[in-house]
Amino acid sequence: MPAAYVLVEMKLTDPEQYKQYMAAAPATVAAAGGEYLARGGRSEVLEGDWQPGRVAVLKFPSFEAAQAWYDGEQYRAARAKRKGATEYFNMIVVEGVAAQP
Repeated sequence: MPAAYVLVEMKLTDPEQYKQYMAAAPATVAAAGGEYLARGGRSEVLEGDWQPGRVAVLKFPSFEAAQAWYDGEQYRAARAKRKGATEYFNMIVVEGVAAQP
């Protein structure tokens, strides 16, 4: 079963409010078997006109695990702490490539 990746782009409007989300979210990711691969580090546009404010990339053991994390009670509570802290918060989950033999 291939891993799944959650891709997030956001624009912060209230960094202090967002700190509450940042304090709560990592534990929910770890509890669901996920991990952060990137979280707001340096970025540069290589092609196109995409100008994300902040980017995060998470990895989960499977597509289903990522969906269960997002829908789970723990992450719902963390999401509530983010309310009002961003102008936009876009998130998708994408299934990774199956391991080649």
